[in-house]
Amino acid sequence: MRLLYFLLKIFLQYPFRLIFSKIKFVNADKHFFGRTIYVCNHPASFLDPLVIAVLQRPIVFFMTRSDVFKPLLQPILWASHMLPIYREQDGEDTKSKNDAVFNKCTNVLKYGRSLMIFGEGFTDDVFIRRLKPFKKGAARIGFGSLVALNWEKKIYMKAVGTNYSDPNYLGSQTLISNSESICLNDYKEMYEQNSSKAINEVTKRIEVLLQNQITHVENKDWVFFHEHVARLKKFGLDPVDTDFSIPLKKRWQNSREFALWMNAQNLDENIELTELKKELDAFFRLIKKMKLEERFLNELSQTKKLSTSSELLKLIFLSPFVLIGLINFYPPYIFVKRFAEKSFKRRVFWSSVKMMLGFLVIALWNMPIMYLLNYFVIKNGLISLGIYLILPIFGRISYGWKRTLKTYLTKKKLQKADLSSILDKRSKLIEKIDNLCADYFKMRSNS
Repeated sequence: MRLLYFLLKIFLQYPFRLIFSKIKFVNADKHFFGRTIYVCNHPASFLDPLVIAVLQRPIVFFMTRSDVFKPLLQPILWASHMLPIYREQDGEDTKSKNDAVFNKCTNVLKYGRSLMIFGEGFTDDVFIRRLKPFKKGAARIGFGSLVALNWEKKIYMKAVGTNYSDPNYLGSQTLISNSESICLNDYKEMYEQNSSKAINEVTKRIEVLLQNQITHVENKDWVFFHEHVARLKKFGLDPVDTDFSIPLKKRWQNSREFALWMNAQNLDENIELTELKKELDAFFRLIKKMKLEERFLNELSQTKKLSTSSELLKLIFLSPFVLIGLINFYPPYIFVKRFAEKSFKRRVFWSSVKMMLGFLVIALWNMPIMYLLNYFVIKNGLISLGIYLILPIFGRISYGWKRTLKTYLTKKKLQKADLSSILDKRSKLIEKIDNLCADYFKMRSNS
């Protein structure tokens, strides 16, 4: 294990506990070594490899796009266990360069370590709950390594699904689910007779396994229908519009099962469901235009009024900590925000860059502040170190305070508004969902 990788694995544990309000694992590996190729989904760009590698135990090497291997970054990427993968658009010498990388992959697997490969190969610009078209690279690397090792070692493949509430929402939840293992050695006879057939079969099997670890809506045009229904019925993974009294694992199962129910329907031919889909799209566009939120409408429908007492208590109680958070975190946050949005044209990269680079910049920003405080005021190194380590909590509190203030002001404004027509639309939509998706809800109640 290289030093930087070791340090990242240790020190990123703390930031991830602040980024995510809850982290859950399903069938997580308990061993550091395993000679396994982990094939993962890729919903959140730079965040995905860090989340899986840091939060789970196995030591892995990442397959990473070659275009990020700039001269200044190469030593850092090498020390972080990253290996470049070259695509056709990267140049004429793609094949020979990849052959050299595949030899390194063989050595990684030979000595009991593991690889992480993102089977989709790219991240959507808008976060959606489905698996994108799958590639054969993982199976090719696995079989190629077995051939190079004369089939003398056992090499495994395993699907790992990362399920975020929303990777762009600070304080959301995440569940990482691991499939059963596939032993590639079991395909030796098939591979020696027909290598393409073996690669295709393993790729298809691992694709199905990965679909089973996440919410996978087969028809891309219907992904927001799934999200809208889950938000109104409060049974899914949304970071805000869900029933948090339901355990995270159960909500993950609910989300997956509803996607499976949808995949079994002839959606585009179902006139009633198609009409409901259009009405849901229109409803959520409308409340967005009116600057409403589903959680406020849900509260109104349940209690007939919007209460601001809990928000007011939070604002009062947490206000003494906000100034600390602003001093220690606002300047570096603004710097990182501007850097990310200026440097990356695709918005999908912004949140992961802000989160990960933000912690580094904030840590560096606070070092001289704590040094001066210790030198002139505290004069105790251990106490100063303890304060330095808990400072990120104040930053998290400040961010939450700002979010609570926004909620408070919005609720005060909505208390004077007549939302009866919107509530009526919402009630009719929920009634339609109950009727048209009755089979799913009956199946869920029986499980």
